Amino acid sequence: MSEGQENSAPQPAETKPLRLALLASERTIYEYSIFLRHLLVGLADESIPVALVCPADCDVDSVISGAVEVIRDPAFKLPLLRRQNRKRLIDRLEKFEPSVLHCLCQSKAALAKQLAKQLDLHYILTVNSLRKQWQRLSISSKRCSTITVPAESIADNIAKTNPHFAERIKRINIGAFAEETIGCFSVPGRLTGMVIAGSPDNPAELENLFGALRHLAIDGYEFMLVLTGYGWTEGQLHKLLAAFGLSQMAVVVPELQPRRSILAAGDIFIQPRPSNSFNPLLLEAMSVGTVVAGCKGGVDDLIVDGQTCTVFDPDDELSIYNCLQRLFDTPDSARQLAGNAQQYIRENHTVSKMISSILRIYHDSLGFV
Repeated sequence: MSEGQENSAPQPAETKPLRLALLASERTIYEYSIFLRHLLVGLADESIPVALVCPADCDVDSVISGAVEVIRDPAFKLPLLRRQNRKRLIDRLEKFEPSVLHCLCQSKAALAKQLAKQLDLHYILTVNSLRKQWQRLSISSKRCSTITVPAESIADNIAKTNPHFAERIKRINIGAFAEETIGCFSVPGRLTGMVIAGSPDNPAELENLFGALRHLAIDGYEFMLVLTGYGWTEGQLHKLLAAFGLSQMAVVVPELQPRRSILAAGDIFIQPRPSNSFNPLLLEAMSVGTVVAGCKGGVDDLIVDGQTCTVFDPDDELSIYNCLQRLFDTPDSARQLAGNAQQYIRENHTVSKMISSILRIYHDSLGFV
C-alpha cells in the first residue's frame, strides 16, 4: 500500500466544518508522543477544534498544543459505573459536536466503533502494531472511512487479517525533525554511550546482547549503557546486569519525557529484539544522528542494513559482538551511517507531509459514503 494513496472514486462535498475528536490510550500518548505532539501543532495551525479523549490518570501536558479540550474517560474507575461513564463521555462529546472521530490505537477500536454509531459519525482508525491471524479488529464497514498505518509491513498484515478493509488502508509515515548535526562519536575521547530501549515482556531475551557487551568490556572497550522502557521488570533487569558483570557501567532510567534528550546523549542506539509495533524511539534515534544497531523481523521498515543502520542476529552473541565492535573500531563509518539515516528521515518522514496527509483524510472522511 503506497503512502497517501488517493481514493479515485468521487466524493461528495463537505457539509460540516472539521471538528476533531481523538481517542487515545495511555500507552499511545506516551509511546507515540512524537506523533501526537506534531499532529496537535498542525491542527492548531489550521485552527481546527480538537477534543482529546484519554484515561483519567494520563499526563498529557507534554503533548498538548493549542486549545485542546481534554475529556477524561473513564471518569469513575468502578466497574459498576460503566454505564454512567459511557453516558458522561457521550454527553461531553455531543457538547463538543465533533464532525470526525480519529481513534489513535487499535486498543480503542471497539470504543470508536460504538461512539461513531451513537454520534452518527465517520471515523479513522490508526493501527500501529502487527496482528495475528485470529486477532481481527472491531471495525465498522459503514462508518470507518480509513485505516491508517505507519509502516508497509503493518499495511500488509492488516490486509491479511481484515481483507474486506484492504482498500481503506493508507500508510502515513510518522514525521520527525532530523537534526543538522550528527550526534554519534562527535566528541573524540568521550566515553561511548549506548542506549538500549526495550519492553518489559522478557528481560531474559537480553542475555545474548549482555554476553556480547561483557566480551567487549573484557576486550578493553569502554562504554556506558542507558536502558529504558523496562517498567515493572526493572528488578529482573538489574539482576541480569549483575550476572553479566555490567552493573557498574549501566544505568536504568524510567520512561521519561522528552525521550529525544536521552537518545541524543548516546552514540549507539540498540533495538535488541524485533518489535511487533512501529518503534517511534527508533525514528527519533535516527533523527538525532545516533547510529543504530538493530535486527530484522516484525515491523522493520526503518531497518535498512547499510543504509539506515547495521544489523545483527539477536539470537547469535557473536553476531551482536561483531556488529558493535565494527561501530567502535570505525567511528567515521558509524557517523556516515548515522548521517545516511538522517537523510532517509528527511526524505521519507517529514512532519509537513504527515500533517497534510492526515488533514486530507479528515476532509475525505466528511464526505465518506
